[in-house]
Amino acid sequence: MTTRHQEDQARSLDQELAALDLAGRLALVGQLGGRAVFTTSLGIEDQVITAVIGTERLPIEVSTLETGRLFPETVALIAETEERFGIEIRRFRPEQADIDAYAEKYGLNGFYESVEARHACCHVRKLKPLARALEGAAVWVTGLRRGQSGNRAMTPFAEYDAERNLIKVNPLADWSIEEIKAFVEAEAVPVNPLHARGYPSIGCEPCTRAIKPGEPERAGRWWWENDEKRECGLHVAEAAEASPIPVRA
Repeated sequence: MTTRHQEDQARSLDQELAALDLAGRLALVGQLGGRAVFTTSLGIEDQVITAVIGTERLPIEVSTLETGRLFPETVALIAETEERFGIEIRRFRPEQADIDAYAEKYGLNGFYESVEARHACCHVRKLKPLARALEGAAVWVTGLRRGQSGNRAMTPFAEYDAERNLIKVNPLADWSIEEIKAFVEAEAVPVNPLHARGYPSIGCEPCTRAIKPGEPERAGRWWWENDEKRECGLHVAEAAEASPIPVRA
């Protein structure tokens, strides 16, 4: 399949998804053919998607990046969610050799010292495990929403991810946080207790704080950086750039 064909497929899929509700969107993903993988951070948006996948028994794999620096509440929610919806959430963890090489170059918590070091940490703990989670996948499902940040305001329902050579589907692109919360309450979906403590967006514990009144949803992520386009590189490729970390054989 050529890149042009995949781009055309994504544009057509984007239009189809726009006309469906969430269950219809995810059901369509399950019918596309090839392996479909949903990567969840266990945040409130992702819990909504997991709930539909589990309830409808859709043929979409659910995976998470267990970075080694997650909040205990997030780790506990993985097992709770598996039990609640009768699904398996595959865990993808960083390689210890990569963590050791990072610590040798930057220090274990060197991500506070420079953007380069922070991107390198995200590369080791998130991007490399993500590559393993998506290996062989034809479709990648995410919980991205346009309302999460200005950097995500133009999020489509479907797009071609040239870097990973797959179709990326964002079924909650047009959902508001109010709609998310209403769904969670109506369906009794388990959510991270940190949300109720002022953490609308939850990542690794050292890199996440509660937000202040009036701040954007993702203001608590990498709060010590000034760049308004703060990302880890999972969804914005240029954010992943960092000096390579040599790993000794």
